[in-house]
Amino acid sequence: MKIRLAFPLVGLAISFAWPIFAQQKEPTLTEQDRQQLVALHKKWDEAENNNDAAALAALFTEDAAFVTDKGPVSGREAIKQWFADDFQEWRHSNHIHKPDSNSARIIGTAGNVALNGEFSVTVQGKTGGPIPVKGYWSGIDTREGDDWKIRMHTFNITLAPQSPTTSPRNQ
Repeated sequence: MKIRLAFPLVGLAISFAWPIFAQQKEPTLTEQDRQQLVALHKKWDEAENNNDAAALAALFTEDAAFVTDKGPVSGREAIKQWFADDFQEWRHSNHIHKPDSNSARIIGTAGNVALNGEFSVTVQGKTGGPIPVKGYWSGIDTREGDDWKIRMHTFNITLAPQSPTTSPRNQ
């Protein structure tokens, strides 16, 4: 008889506890965190527009991963060198990060945030005119003390549409 009562009591206990678990929400970013993340990406824009590899690398965590169009780069020092090499070949200007305002998502704890967006930049080599470059980026930013740093950043380049060509069949 005691076993028969145990099942309804367990069911009753679960039914009372279920609404408590259902009400728990995912952690959300504070407005201060949002502003700091926007400021972090504005610092990126400033550093890239100044072609300052050291300032860009300082935005990353020591063990960061940076996935470029030429392959992955690991660690702050390697990221600094990647930008230094890139700035030797190309002068960057008009860099703009445009974070997607709906993309920020906390990963695990409130100290890790995934976000994505678009970017545009103008690059100019030692010869030739300026080249506009556009693409998309994604990343994970991490709180380190009172600051936010970039733990992982990846980007792609969106090629400009090709002008229509005449097909050999149409000639």
